[in-house]
Amino acid sequence: MVMETFNHRLNAYIDSWMGPRDQRVRGWLLLDHYPPTLALTLVYLLIVWLGPKYMRNRQPFSCRGLLVAYNLGLTLLSLYMFCELVSGMWQGNYNFYCQDTHSAGEADTKIINVLWWYYFSKLIEFMDTFFFILRKNNHQITFLHVYHHASMLSIWWFVMNWVPCGHSYFGASLNSFIHVLMYSYYGLSAIPAMRPYLWWKKYITQGQLIQFVLTMSQTACAVVWPCGFPMGWLYFQIGYMVTLIALFSNFYIQTYQKQGASRRKEYQNGSTMAMNGHSNGVSPTENLAHRKLRVD
Repeated sequence: MVMETFNHRLNAYIDSWMGPRDQRVRGWLLLDHYPPTLALTLVYLLIVWLGPKYMRNRQPFSCRGLLVAYNLGLTLLSLYMFCELVSGMWQGNYNFYCQDTHSAGEADTKIINVLWWYYFSKLIEFMDTFFFILRKNNHQITFLHVYHHASMLSIWWFVMNWVPCGHSYFGASLNSFIHVLMYSYYGLSAIPAMRPYLWWKKYITQGQLIQFVLTMSQTACAVVWPCGFPMGWLYFQIGYMVTLIALFSNFYIQTYQKQGASRRKEYQNGSTMAMNGHSNGVSPTENLAHRKLRVD
């Protein structure tokens, strides 16, 4: 009874603040009430906090087979979402500059169905962090990683309830395409024999940054040339993209540019590692690859 009262009051408050919801998603899994999405996010944050403490004195799990299957599954799901979003956009003749949420009939319905899967995929992607914890790769659980994962599920709950199609398609389409590249990379990297042939991780991060800039630019178009898409959502998305650009740019500089400069300095100074090509039985390239952080 207490939870029902809390849920009712919270939903009433959100509705009074956000306005009427899109009735096309009524009754869909996890969408009618916000507390389940909030609870799942809080459980995620609790595991992020307690997980490394639990694993501190335990041996790390390999998870190799699970990682291959998990990354392959997310690669296929991302590919499906990207293809369906492009198809729906084409079917509805979506306008790049601005697209309202009630303007393309059956194409809007198709986009809404795909974007629900996009929302749900953000819950599945919590497993990224859980695998880091189980494998004791705690250095990869950065503020950027947790901020991005913890925020996306809630953001997309709100998107699905108020703007589940129209101009919301663009960022999800780009992100799904980037995730095809990213999860296929991580699936292959879980297979030791494939690691020497994986050279494009740096370019995935560059692609992520380009994705955020393009999404912010396309969102700004709807501010300049409005079409009825809620202006508050546009301003929020621009602000969120700014935070991601700042955090991912810092990650890119710290991971690639500064480490690259450090390696060049070691080589110029004639360090033992540079001359012998090995450090504790691991080549500099392998050592660097092991230390690089994962950004999702």
